[in-house]
Amino acid sequence: MSSQTLSALSALSPLDGRYAAKVAALRPLLSEYGLMHRRVQVEVEWFIALSDAGFDEFKPLAAATRDWLRALVLRFSEADAQAIKDIEKTTNHDVKAVEYWLKDRFSAAAEHSAALQSASEFVHFACTSEDINNTSHALMLGAARAQVLLPALDAVLARLTQMAHEMAALPMLSRTHGQTASPTTVGKEVANVAARLATARARIAAVPLLAKMNGAVGNYNAHLAAYPGFDWEAFSRHVVQAELGLVFNPYTIQIEPHDWMAELFDAIARANTILTDWSRDVWGYISVGYFKQRVKAGEVGSSTMPHKVNPIDFENAEGNFGLANALLGHMAHKLPVSRWQRDLTDSTVLRNMGVALGYTVLALDSLLRGLGKLQVNAVQLAADLDAAWEVLAEPVQTVMRRHGLPDPYQQLKDFTQGKPITRELMQGFIRGLALPDADKERLLAMTPGSYTGLAEVLALRWSTGNTGDSTTP
Repeated sequence: MSSQTLSALSALSPLDGRYAAKVAALRPLLSEYGLMHRRVQVEVEWFIALSDAGFDEFKPLAAATRDWLRALVLRFSEADAQAIKDIEKTTNHDVKAVEYWLKDRFSAAAEHSAALQSASEFVHFACTSEDINNTSHALMLGAARAQVLLPALDAVLARLTQMAHEMAALPMLSRTHGQTASPTTVGKEVANVAARLATARARIAAVPLLAKMNGAVGNYNAHLAAYPGFDWEAFSRHVVQAELGLVFNPYTIQIEPHDWMAELFDAIARANTILTDWSRDVWGYISVGYFKQRVKAGEVGSSTMPHKVNPIDFENAEGNFGLANALLGHMAHKLPVSRWQRDLTDSTVLRNMGVALGYTVLALDSLLRGLGKLQVNAVQLAADLDAAWEVLAEPVQTVMRRHGLPDPYQQLKDFTQGKPITRELMQGFIRGLALPDADKERLLAMTPGSYTGLAEVLALRWSTGNTGDSTTP
């Protein structure tokens, strides 16, 4: 087959095929359409701001004309994007195509046409393509972060917080190095993940969106050639910050250096890594029976083994977090590196922002769906605890230390290591110790399921406003 119509079945990327519906919210923001949309926005705001700069050659635009121009942004359509793409076939330059499209629109502006056409050479005035691109990329990422990524993270955080509170008191055998260890509670283990994710989420949200509009090599060369006495730096700062809502970067080469992008992508990758860790842990908890999964009618777990309910949501999450981090890591390392005042290697890489965030959003969707299917298996949790009385060696030897008994660690090591320990054996050992009656009775009343320290308190205390401050009540 030499050619094929593009569809969900023929798409090269699964983000545009099998998983298209799950990442649809990113499509208008981080696609080529989204980039064109933001380029139009930046060109329009630069043009309007120039009309207010006080230049004799470009008088302030009327309010109705400004509204008409901004309506081009508000009503930007796929047909508009295609028209720009058609112009690019001739220009072989995507940003220049936007400039020409705007000038074409001016001629069709009816009552605004005369004012706009007379000032048409102020479209893209003194700009290099990167003045438009870097601001557009910042706007794209800002919208994707605010409208899609952070809400997806917040949904996972909300579910984790709910689980932490609901299962705060439910004891669970810990495993360190894969071996039985001091018990915890299910809710506390979930709260641990939520606290880590909340910190990562805050770092993603805090990364400033930097941008520049300072010309071909960052020095306002062309700007000053045209208007030598004008404060172009202050003007550019105003457009970037007041009109576009970004943070102005005064020191750049032709491109904005992308350090903030690297910071953002690293921050997203950190959240993804935390949730990869959690996905693997839940997979393991399902494997040992601590969680069951709700079954949807008609679903098949295995093509040959009818009994199976595979933890596919957590496996899909892990796989897609990995793909996302591979791209995010490459972008974070590559984008801040540019030969001399500019090379083009960043351009093709930046076109994959939507792919990296797409895999992140897809993984978050899988993880949230998996968390929604979980049912805790209290019976299995209790059975594992009851089979692990050896974990009480820790509190017993610690109380022995308090009262100065000889070689407490060695005594418990000799008693427990490599041997099956039952309730009867552990309590018999405790009864033979020369401890105060109160301490002895407390140890005799202890079970693996009750030896959970502050786990319940910590789990119930957790909220997204508390990331671990020990002074928080």
